[in-house]
Amino acid sequence: MKFKWRRPSVSRRHVDRFVTEAAATLPPGGRVLDAGAGHCPYRHLFQHMEYETADFCQVSKGYGSIDYVCKLDAIPVENGRYDVVLCTQVLEHVAEPWEVFLELNRVLKPRGRLLLTAPLCWDEHEKPYDFYRYTQFGLSHLATRAGFEVQSLEWLEGFCGSFAFHLGRAAHSLPLRPSAYGGGLLGLGAVAVSACLRPMLSVLSRWYAMLDLRHQYTGKGYCLNYGLQALKIKDVGRRQPLAA
Repeated sequence: MKFKWRRPSVSRRHVDRFVTEAAATLPPGGRVLDAGAGHCPYRHLFQHMEYETADFCQVSKGYGSIDYVCKLDAIPVENGRYDVVLCTQVLEHVAEPWEVFLELNRVLKPRGRLLLTAPLCWDEHEKPYDFYRYTQFGLSHLATRAGFEVQSLEWLEGFCGSFAFHLGRAAHSLPLRPSAYGGGLLGLGAVAVSACLRPMLSVLSRWYAMLDLRHQYTGKGYCLNYGLQALKIKDVGRRQPLAA
């Protein structure tokens, strides 16, 4: 029997929470760049600001209204244009993240804010543009070297959210072919066990996702994504790119 599995929404809800809470603290009248905006899901959160978007638009998916079609290491705007740069679930898709951090520094005003989320543990997606995963120490290192002062660096999910994600993946991906386990009686036994486990894992996935939305446990384990907030405290001397 084939069981339908739906990805738990816990990670998307935590990313949305991170952006929503940060956007609410921003004063009106500034200018924000959504770097790697995709279908622009956060446009409505910045109605009190001038909202601009950039994306390279090379993945086969829906895009919103993109102001600058470009790579994020060469955004065709002047130095110090933005008060805020938002960059959510994008950094894993850039081949040269150090260059992107330098460019985000360049387009921010002094004391401008960087709001960024990036995955620590996730399956490959938007192939072939999927290059890296990030620890908290890697993100802090990149930001600090690029002229930022890290204000906060948080788990976006608790470990229950990460566990829910992997339970759901197992419910969807455990093979039901004896050959996938090497065949023979052992393979047949593994298929029987997997067939019994898959619906149970799917239920547990939803249960732990619900628990994570109720309370984030961060005592042990790992998150799926990190949320970073940082201030630009110095220019890094990067040259302005040529206009598009």
